[in-house]
Amino acid sequence: MWDDTLLDSVVKIALKAGQEILAVYNQAGNIAISTKIDDSPLTEADRRAHTLIVELLITLDDQIPVLSEESEFISAKERNSWERYWLVDPLDGTKEFIKRNGEFTVNIALIENGVATLGVVHVPVLDTTYVGKLDVGAWKMSKEGTKPIQCSSIESPTQLIRVVASRSHRGELVDGLIQLIKERFSNTEVVSMGSSLKICLLAEGVADIYPRLAATCEWDTAAAHAVVSAAGGKIVDRDFQNLKYNQKEELLNPHFIVIADTKYDWESVLNKPN
Repeated sequence: MWDDTLLDSVVKIALKAGQEILAVYNQAGNIAISTKIDDSPLTEADRRAHTLIVELLITLDDQIPVLSEESEFISAKERNSWERYWLVDPLDGTKEFIKRNGEFTVNIALIENGVATLGVVHVPVLDTTYVGKLDVGAWKMSKEGTKPIQCSSIESPTQLIRVVASRSHRGELVDGLIQLIKERFSNTEVVSMGSSLKICLLAEGVADIYPRLAATCEWDTAAAHAVVSAAGGKIVDRDFQNLKYNQKEELLNPHFIVIADTKYDWESVLNKPN
């Protein structure tokens, strides 16, 4: 178990947000949906989780700004003055929430100088939480207890390579990378899943690589990024440069790849000429 007061406090906040989400999720009938300006769905669960998380994070330290997916607009000029801030997705996987398939999470990350250094990803339906802090460690909390987790390594070209792909945003670009992986590793399987759980699969050592070649926002990845980094992995862009946060005016991530074994030369595999 970790010995870190801040990490413990953030875990408790994520669990409370999960309770707010489940209160809506378990209601009878259809889930009421409104539409945001970008046409993405918004539910009462998003709003309730957002309000609770922001209020409790401010209580922890009112000097650390909070940027949530459901926050009012914050200018890039203001954000650029932040060396340290909370980056939150109160309900990652709203579409999965609406489908009631359980694949949605609460994401809370601490960003310091562009790096996700602390992250908590809570899965309310499974009562499972992924926790990570750089230079401290990573853990998975579940009904079976709390256990340390770490990314897997590649020991042999004949071993099973587990590729994670988005259920909703796979596309031809990702299929092309999967084909390159299959050319290098004859024993390959593809697992599809929603929300930030995909990154957490790498953190707990049950997947090896996750290419994401479609649009995501910074709050979608930050918490799981901290977890997978603390577990020994990394997230890179298509030039294999480390993914960073709050570096530009918009809050969109570039296309990225999550890698479990940072010592393996994935760049030579995935940048192979067609």
